[in-house]
Order: sequence, then C-alpha cells, then structure tokens
Amino acid sequence: MGMMKEFKEFAVKGNVIDMAVGIIIGAAFGKIVSSFVADVVMPPIGVLVGGVNFSKLAFTIQEASGDIPAVVISYGKFIQTAVDFTIIAFVIFIAVKGINSLKRKEEKAPEDQPKPTPQEVLLTEIRDLLKNRE
Repeated sequence: MGMMKEFKEFAVKGNVIDMAVGIIIGAAFGKIVSSFVADVVMPPIGVLVGGVNFSKLAFTIQEASGDIPAVVISYGKFIQTAVDFTIIAFVIFIAVKGINSLKRKEEKAPEDQPKPTPQEVLLTEIRDLLKNRE
C-alpha cells in the first residue's frame, strides 16, 4: 500500500499538474505554429524559390529485390526538414520579438507619479541646500 500512496502523492503534486498542462498547451501551440508555417508562410516562400522540394533526393545503396524493399539513404528528406526547421525557427523568432516589443511598450507606459509627501519635499530641499553649500 505504501507504493500506491507514494504514487498518489507524486501524481497530484502541483509540479506534475503544471507540467501536464504545459505539455497539453504546448502540443496545441505546436499545431498552431505548424499550420501557420505550412498554410501562411510556406506558400509565398514556395513561390519565391520556384517550388523546390528536396525530399525526393536519395541515394540507393541496394536495389529492391523480390519482397525486400530497396535500401535508400533519403538525404533529401533531411535537407527539407532542416530547411523547414530554419524557416519555422525564424518565424517563431520574429513572432517572439514582436510580442516582446509589445510587452516593453506596456512596461514603459508612463504611470501617474504620486506627489511627494511634504516630508519628502522638505528633505529634498535640505539635500539641495547642502549640495549648494559645498
């Protein structure tokens, strides 16, 4: 029974729940990013590069014979995946940079400065007088 109790304590800890929520939201965000890249970013890039697709490039080590499939090194798929990753990383970089600049603008928004108390005004005057004496 001790192991069951330990598992229950582990499973309902705040960290595990937070991690599970983060993974679920991350998976959903991954779908959004994939759709954005595939449906919004890649079509114009495909037009710009003339529809180049590296995924068909391969080097055959051994031809297929009978029921045995060919042994192929699909280096084109690797190249295509690397290009896709670079594009996705750049798009996410631009998006995060834009979001961060909006956050900085919010932080820099001028807030109403509270008026100094009479004591603070008096202390400021004393400080200024002492500076002028030196």
